[in-house]
Amino acid sequence: MHHLPALALCTWLGAAGAAAWAQASCSSDGQPPPAALYERFTSADCEDCWASPSADIAPGNSTMVIDWITPGALGDDAPLSAAATRDALERLQAIGRPAPARTDTRVDAIPLLPAPALLRVAQGPVLADYLGASVRFIPYRAAADAHYQLTLLVIEAIPAGSEGSQVARNLVRNTFQRTWEKRHKLSKIEQYGWFEIRPMSVPDGARPERLRVAAWVHDARGHLVAAAQTRCDTGQ
Repeated sequence: MHHLPALALCTWLGAAGAAAWAQASCSSDGQPPPAALYERFTSADCEDCWASPSADIAPGNSTMVIDWITPGALGDDAPLSAAATRDALERLQAIGRPAPARTDTRVDAIPLLPAPALLRVAQGPVLADYLGASVRFIPYRAAADAHYQLTLLVIEAIPAGSEGSQVARNLVRNTFQRTWEKRHKLSKIEQYGWFEIRPMSVPDGARPERLRVAAWVHDARGHLVAAAQTRCDTGQ
């Protein structure tokens, strides 16, 4: 993951403007929260796996699907090496799984609560190879000792039948993580929560019009409590 130098960051934020963060046409607004996080891991060595994914586990309509390509034994000579990231290996390490020789799938359910946690994501335009992303999170039950782990992703929404894949993909292009340990007020009328604005670098080869933002939050016990993904209504 790449970060902007301080001067460049100020310039970028000024160019993006407030409208980039509040862009209603590319946000999670109006979408029901997903009931599960469905992650597909594909080795960069296995081009056939990308073309014809296993149907052993099929994602449901209320599932947020994320695709990771893991670096393979062939290194830069692997067929899918251009889209492989070390972020995928770090994600596998976090969930205690080895890098797959072909594919691996993980499904993590989001528990039903009396009142679901609020997780909102939004995105702005791509400027100078950076995508503006914003995240707002309000937990179901606030606590003084609250501790949450945010995972924020830039994904490329690849339609079925393109880029050699028979199914639609949400390919991870960049990631950011941080821990929220203290609460602050979003406003006088809102519950306590957290707000994050982040410029995310866009790697070479990614198509800006396909880029989306996704995020999920784990609690202090490592339980998944919320997930969300942007939808663009303007044809971006």
